[in-house]
Amino acid sequence: MTVGRPFPLILNFATPLLLGNLLQQAYSLIDAAIVGQTLGMNALAGVGASSSVLFLILGFCNGLTGGFGIPIAQAFGAQDYIQVRRYVKVSYMWGAFFSFILAFVCSLLCAHILRWMQTPEVIFEDAYTYLLITFITIPCNLVYNLLASIIRALGDSKTPFYFLLLAAVLNIVLDFLFILVCGMGVGGAALATAIAQLVSLLLCMVYMKRAFPILKQDADVPEERVSWLDAWIVLCMGVPMGLQFSITAIGSIMLQSANNALGTECATAFTAAMRIKMFFLCAYENLGVALATYCGQNLGAKKYDRIRTGLKDGIGMMLVYSVVTFLILWFFARDISTLFIYKDETRILDYSEQFLRLSSCCYVFLGTLCVFRYSLQGVGKTKLSMWSGVSELVARALVSLFLVPAIGFTGVCIGDPAAWLAADCFLVPTFLVILKRLKEKT
Repeated sequence: MTVGRPFPLILNFATPLLLGNLLQQAYSLIDAAIVGQTLGMNALAGVGASSSVLFLILGFCNGLTGGFGIPIAQAFGAQDYIQVRRYVKVSYMWGAFFSFILAFVCSLLCAHILRWMQTPEVIFEDAYTYLLITFITIPCNLVYNLLASIIRALGDSKTPFYFLLLAAVLNIVLDFLFILVCGMGVGGAALATAIAQLVSLLLCMVYMKRAFPILKQDADVPEERVSWLDAWIVLCMGVPMGLQFSITAIGSIMLQSANNALGTECATAFTAAMRIKMFFLCAYENLGVALATYCGQNLGAKKYDRIRTGLKDGIGMMLVYSVVTFLILWFFARDISTLFIYKDETRILDYSEQFLRLSSCCYVFLGTLCVFRYSLQGVGKTKLSMWSGVSELVARALVSLFLVPAIGFTGVCIGDPAAWLAADCFLVPTFLVILKRLKEKT
């Protein structure tokens, strides 16, 4: 990504990421649709009651592994393949460590987490089952995302998409098998997703061994062992990115807890609306991931002017998508919500429609957040990026504590847009200063 026009490079790299993420969201939507339409509204609310907690834990995993990929991309851009191998080895070690710790601690605290979130008693059992299975299978999620991050750092975003395509089909088949045939309930939905991730993980492992000869050490050429400095560099890139997701998720947990206190109808509407929202918002995340890899490789190659040009092209793509998404959700939010919610549940449908419409008006704030946050991460400023998560946390906390009790579900709808805007107020000026400093180096 260090040679050629930035716009087609970023677009071509982001498109497989987007398709892959859409597949992930698609089988997440199918999970919710099957649960809602076959097991009922309480089961759907039970799955959704833990969504913010999953965002906290799995978001940390995704951020952590994404951060591990940044020094790999920078070393690859500098054509320092020995260093690439060192960073990959260190990433494997840290990935194994965090997989075990997170799975053990989260499984142990599962019931307490749901109590802390004021989960309604009527949906507690379903929420606990879904959450526990997801926690136990955290290693499948983390290791898959680590391998996919390494593959993307080496410039290949298409292959992980093909693996996800296969996994998505498998997930749908297993959903029907476990839920409808075996009668496993919401636990079947969680197990189907975990098995699909495991298949993707194994495919990534086989592919990497065959497709990337630069990851294989020449037996005739001795290399220095991985140093503590290598381990520290990778950790310092990954942990701030993971914490940034987690800090953001803490605010989401506070918002969801406030929403849970409003009753089962609001919890169900929030579940459906969040699944739909995440389906549409994944384009922003994938554009950001493409920009992170683009910026990382060009920083390694010391082509600083290309970073500025790539940022401008990314903003243009984001603005076009924001307009399209707004039009779709403003006019069809209610119709899409009926995929998960019975048509006679008019009050729940009203809440879901309200949430999606208000959010869609502010998607440009989220798009700006993703473009600047991931670009900041790509140039190695992951600690600064983490502070944008703090801005989101403060905004969501204020909304949860003061606005939701005052105006109810409307306050819940305002929570995310307020957080996005708060993060933008930090990210945009910060990255512009970084760009100015990079320009002075040219």
